[in-house]
Amino acid sequence: MRTSKKKVSKLLKAIHRTSQKGIAWLIDPDKIIDTASVERDFSWVRDSGLDFIFVGGSCLNQDNFKEVIRSVQTISGNIPVVIFPGSQLQLAKEADAILFLSLISGRNPEYLIGQQVAAAPTINQMDIEVLPTAYLLVNESDVTSVQYISQTTPIPNSKPKLAIATALAGQFMGMRFFFLDAGSGAKKPVSEVVIEEVRKTINHPLIVGGGIDSMDKLKIAFNAGADVVVLGNAIEKDPDFLVEALAFKSGLNTALNVN
Repeated sequence: MRTSKKKVSKLLKAIHRTSQKGIAWLIDPDKIIDTASVERDFSWVRDSGLDFIFVGGSCLNQDNFKEVIRSVQTISGNIPVVIFPGSQLQLAKEADAILFLSLISGRNPEYLIGQQVAAAPTINQMDIEVLPTAYLLVNESDVTSVQYISQTTPIPNSKPKLAIATALAGQFMGMRFFFLDAGSGAKKPVSEVVIEEVRKTINHPLIVGGGIDSMDKLKIAFNAGADVVVLGNAIEKDPDFLVEALAFKSGLNTALNVN
């Protein structure tokens, strides 16, 4: 039984401030058939150096969100469990924090403010940290789940100035965390140039995810300026990828401390 929540904002800001790097493992509840398998197969992550566990997805075909959150908490140890919500239905008081996302790259009011208004009263009753997060979908051509569900057009990788303007708008509106996402299952991740340009523009923690399914793509995202990289589908296909990614991150952070 946990006695206190982890302060996720402090962790994100510390990673950003010190130029360290973080990794978040994204778990999609729709892909968890048996929650016992999470506890059985991933109990090792509590001592792995993993920084965050995100739980959420664009759909929710199974009524298991709270059960998955509770199961993940059993293996998390000191790792914060953060809701990455696809809708107002993805809420659970057992989580440590929620990315309160506004899809500012799109023009669908339902995901700019509609779902947020519907969820706000429930979140207000929870003992959970709320992280105001500008969410930008960046994708050149893939039709991903988030694009299909939200019915929004992503910012093209070839239009970094549009990504900059959108991120600035989020910053001016008071958002304190930024998430560049190519979308779950994207063939191409957010481009190096987009990450670099947004990094130069905003002075807030920058999270990057979607389509990062190789060490080369992970290294590019980190080198371009991502503070935290989110891994999801690649771990579902090959759990050892998480081990490799965490080892690389550890070496990178050790080198930064030495320098």
